[in-house]
Amino acid sequence: MVKKNVMGKSAVAAVSALAFATSVSAPMVGTAQAQEMEKCYGIAAAGKNDCATATSSCAGSAKKDRQKDAFIYVPAGTCDKISGGSKEPKKG
Repeated sequence: MVKKNVMGKSAVAAVSALAFATSVSAPMVGTAQAQEMEKCYGIAAAGKNDCATATSSCAGSAKKDRQKDAFIYVPAGTCDKISGGSKEPKKG
């Protein structure tokens, strides 16, 4: 009987700990995911762009570093701080 009681208490403690950890971490995850993102053109490495460009139809298709029409998503307000970054595709 004692073994069953100890195992039962251990199971309850484990479930309680898991529930607590989930409730504590959930708000942090939600906050990080809620951050606004913006497109930043002209900074992606070759093959590392996030989506289609004017000259190709899929992500990961930038032919060269800093391709003017290739973008990656960055946290809002970051693109203006990156040398060569632009919120609009560059011409030429």
